[in-house]
Amino acid sequence: MNPERHYTVRVQEDDLAAQMRKTGADLTRGTEETGSPVTPYGLRAWISVITLGFVGQLAWTIENMYLNVFVYNTITENPDVIAALVASSAIAATLAAMFMGALSDRVGRRKPFIVIGYILWGLTTAAFGLIRVGVVPGHSPTAQAVMLAIIAVIVLDCIMSIFGATANDAAFNAWVTDTTDPTNRGRVDGVLAVMPLLSMLVVFGLLDGLTQDGRWGTFFILVGGIIVLIGIAAIFFVKESHPTPQKDKHYIQDVLYGLRPTTFRQYPRLYWLLTAASIIGIGSQVFIPYLIIYMQAFLRLDTYPIILAVVLTLASVASVLGGRLIDRFGKLNVILPAAFTMIVGLVAMFFVRDMVGVMLAGTIMMSGFLISTAAIAASIRDVTPASRVGMVQGLRMIFVVLIPMVVGPFIGARVISNANETYEELGVLKQVPTPWIFIAGAVVVLFVVIPVVRLYRMAKVSAK
Repeated sequence: MNPERHYTVRVQEDDLAAQMRKTGADLTRGTEETGSPVTPYGLRAWISVITLGFVGQLAWTIENMYLNVFVYNTITENPDVIAALVASSAIAATLAAMFMGALSDRVGRRKPFIVIGYILWGLTTAAFGLIRVGVVPGHSPTAQAVMLAIIAVIVLDCIMSIFGATANDAAFNAWVTDTTDPTNRGRVDGVLAVMPLLSMLVVFGLLDGLTQDGRWGTFFILVGGIIVLIGIAAIFFVKESHPTPQKDKHYIQDVLYGLRPTTFRQYPRLYWLLTAASIIGIGSQVFIPYLIIYMQAFLRLDTYPIILAVVLTLASVASVLGGRLIDRFGKLNVILPAAFTMIVGLVAMFFVRDMVGVMLAGTIMMSGFLISTAAIAASIRDVTPASRVGMVQGLRMIFVVLIPMVVGPFIGARVISNANETYEELGVLKQVPTPWIFIAGAVVVLFVVIPVVRLYRMAKVSAK
């Protein structure tokens, strides 16, 4: 064998091995097995992660849960309208993340997208407070007024989702990938997984009274103002990650890169992980859009803010501890146990009817959901190509947001309609969510076994 050629091949093999280590290719191994030291994450970075992560999820909580309640209580109780609202916003958010994520790769900047996006996100969130059936211009018949209000909510929700996806999903998530590595991503994503629940806790504890009193305008303006202020503050506390600009590629090609069959063949683990994330997401979206309505209308639990506060607090603690376990024992090893924990909680939610029972079942359900989500998210970051971080955020939106938020709520809506559980309010017959939404969610989550088993097989092949 030619010595020079042998040397060249050897260097390429070593480079490949180094790249595999760098990208955390072996997702079945954690720091306990490898002995790799955990890379410290600086105070400024933690401040950025916690602040932007929390406020971003505060905005998404309003969009994903309270906007549904707003529509249900003030415009229409039709579950198909809520499903359409969720689906349209998901489409808008996905397209925004795809185009803006690729653009941030191209210009080599994340911070401007974060700052400007958060400010506009807050302004559009505040604008929801201006929408009411009773303030639709003119003296239209009730049916027409309702239709105009529905259209106004859907259009504004799409605009808000574009700004939110740009700021949080495309730019901020790419920034997190830029500033972390395989040794500390479990911890960071474990903390980020807590943020949706922490934001819910704050909203339920401090702001829910405004919605119960019907003061929706004050509610939306207050939350929107907070988002705007954090966007302005981000100018000072966010440090640019300085990704390498990708100016040698065509922009549209960058946007569509992740949709090519050749890309799937090049990064199969990335797509199997995205599939796993999509399945967990669909399962959660079967019931989450209807969760508050379920506790209000079906269980008749006026104490639901207390229930949710307890559940979210306990599940948040579990997620933070789970993040450490993810880094320690390997990301892939955590996904299935966490998913099965979520299933157990969902089945329990089907049977419980009292306050304590809902607290226990809800804690099990949400803990499993958060830990499985964190493990998958950290794994996706590990196998993300360094030059395609922004693009992958757009791809992630397809699997994690678009597909779950289109498919999940419509599954939930069909389950609710087929159950035909109703109640009468002011002479109007209204449909309410039933416990069967939790069984439907559990059935969906079971399918996560397929991509995870596939990933284990790929890991064994890589090990050989």
